[in-house]
Amino acid sequence: MHWSERRWVRVLCGSRGRPLGIAILALLLAVEAAPELFGLGLVRLAAFDAYQRWAPRTRHSAPAVIVAIDDESLRLHGQWPWPRTWLAQLVAKVAEADPAAIGIDIVMPEADRLSPGRLPEFVPGIGQDLTQRLSRLPSNDAVLARTLQTSPVVLGVAGLEADAGPRRTVRRVPFRIVGGDPTPLVRRFEATLHSAEEIDRVVKGHGLLNVDTERGVVRRMPLVAAVGDELVPSFGIEILRVAIGEPVLTVRTGASGVEAVGVGDLFVPTERDGSVRLHFARPDPERFVSAADLLAGKVDRQLLERKLVLIGVTALGLSDYQATPAADRMSGVEIHAQLLENMFDTDLLTRPRAVGWAEAGLLLAGGLLLIVIMPRGSALASVALYALMVGAIVTAGALLYLKSGILLDAASPSLALGTLFTSMLVVTLAETERHRQALRRQVEQQREEAARLAGELEAARRIQMGSLPNPATAFPGDARLDLYALLEPAREVGGDLYDFFSLDRDRLCLLIGDVAGKGLPGSLFMAVSKALYKSAALRGVGSVDAVMREADREISRDNAEGLFVTMLAGILDASSGLLEYCNAGHEPLYLLPNGDRPLVRLADGGGPPLCVVDRFPYAASARSLARGDTICLVTDGVLDAMSPKAEAYGRARFEALLEKVGRAASAAEIGEAIRLEVSRFADGVESTDDMAILVLRWKGPSGR
Repeated sequence: MHWSERRWVRVLCGSRGRPLGIAILALLLAVEAAPELFGLGLVRLAAFDAYQRWAPRTRHSAPAVIVAIDDESLRLHGQWPWPRTWLAQLVAKVAEADPAAIGIDIVMPEADRLSPGRLPEFVPGIGQDLTQRLSRLPSNDAVLARTLQTSPVVLGVAGLEADAGPRRTVRRVPFRIVGGDPTPLVRRFEATLHSAEEIDRVVKGHGLLNVDTERGVVRRMPLVAAVGDELVPSFGIEILRVAIGEPVLTVRTGASGVEAVGVGDLFVPTERDGSVRLHFARPDPERFVSAADLLAGKVDRQLLERKLVLIGVTALGLSDYQATPAADRMSGVEIHAQLLENMFDTDLLTRPRAVGWAEAGLLLAGGLLLIVIMPRGSALASVALYALMVGAIVTAGALLYLKSGILLDAASPSLALGTLFTSMLVVTLAETERHRQALRRQVEQQREEAARLAGELEAARRIQMGSLPNPATAFPGDARLDLYALLEPAREVGGDLYDFFSLDRDRLCLLIGDVAGKGLPGSLFMAVSKALYKSAALRGVGSVDAVMREADREISRDNAEGLFVTMLAGILDASSGLLEYCNAGHEPLYLLPNGDRPLVRLADGGGPPLCVVDRFPYAASARSLARGDTICLVTDGVLDAMSPKAEAYGRARFEALLEKVGRAASAAEIGEAIRLEVSRFADGVESTDDMAILVLRWKGPSGR
């Protein structure tokens, strides 16, 4: 059995890893075909949200105006709910401006308790005469109903997942069906919550207020849904129908499901379940008119004339604020306004079925290219090829989004290609190691091969040093960061490592580590550890401790030699200065605060070195940096440097040096001071351990 396993390993890793690459590519294609089954749907959603955060929609037309019952309105007119006579006044004020339609994003299921006839219930001691006079006055609901009856009003209704009581009759909106019955395909509700009957029966239309959330974020909205066996339109499409005076809505279905929902000559393409993907613009105060200003007569009539006017509550604590890709908090009434803008500008986002095939095709083509070229080319050429392919995929996704509103998932194929690239690189490095071992045996037999081996080792050093990022070019144009990094192997190559790379526009990941080994074994394990950790971080695993746990599992998986690596990693939000860090058995990081605060040694957060304790639950810590604060990370090659008297440099000297350099020093000044001081202390004594230094100074969110 052991011989058979080794044979399979040789078959997979033979031919410079091509069979292994083909097997991994097949697995990645299966994952790409059904990412939700493998828990990667969040990556796809995050990629789509990134498009809208990077380039939100620009408002070309402004068909909708929101009359907001905001905090100022409540301050002037009292707490919510208002008497419905006030709401009637508000609707009447809107109607005076001759809007195309009025949508009320408020559900009023019960009779108004503030009606004149009900006041004796709440004010004891009212005389019989006054009680009779109050009872003869019309109810607030009747006053509101008379106002609504004379205006093109659409009332919102709420869809209920469970029928909690007697089913309310769904007021039917005539639908014209083209194709098959859409009822089994669309979003289904068990019941609806309407406003009180006296109000509900007089309006021109009713629309569903519900929005769909995916992992807590609104990305879609149904244009048509089903309540029992009846179709119900969404709030936005019903407002359009009432505005243009169309008697019916059209639903067109095909072999793949619902294809479009139409009102008049306007047909809106939909997903197969009758929903649409919203293309969000940033929240815009110009969409809003305060109800207080409208009631006070301070609003120009032309602002509402021939507009789709939405009335809703936006006051804090009362509005149904939702998270969207363009904003963490957006009121529900503004989301409906964004839908109306999308439909007017024909600017909804789409994801045709062909896009999924295109993503699989990009992964297949890119993977085959890597499998064919990587074993033949140099490491630099392979990295360049991978970067070129990822750049092309990301560029294609961005162009499709910007030009056509088509959502191409650039993240999943890029991450999949990164996994394949890393796997092929590991196999290539393993083969390189076997070749070097053969060279060492030849060196023992033939002294004349010594020079050739020295050349190979020097080449390995150049490759290792070249694989490390350059602080001067890592974050071009970002004035918020001042970075210094240094790696000095004790031999030609070493086992220390550092890395830093961007996770998004504001967050960067930095790490420093020390492999339990020197020379070529240490350098190979260093390269594998660095690549696997970076891959875990860029896959969007999550927080720094989650990345550490994932990296521990990945590095331990193929660790036949039983090596381990200490590692300290952190994620810095350059816009806020929040530093999250996790320490896996490494020397703690030092914080040199800007100002008069003392030097801090951050020894919390973390656990043992990676590959020591199986599936250890690493935990992270966090620290908020102030403007000008500096963090310093080193390997034990600094603290264990020996003097000619066999005396270790030690932590006390190191901390004294940091205090001496001063808070105002740049990252390069601090790093060079450490390097020169350790060199002076060693005074020519040959180093027995690799030395790595990583210094980062945060200049604040503005970089000044």
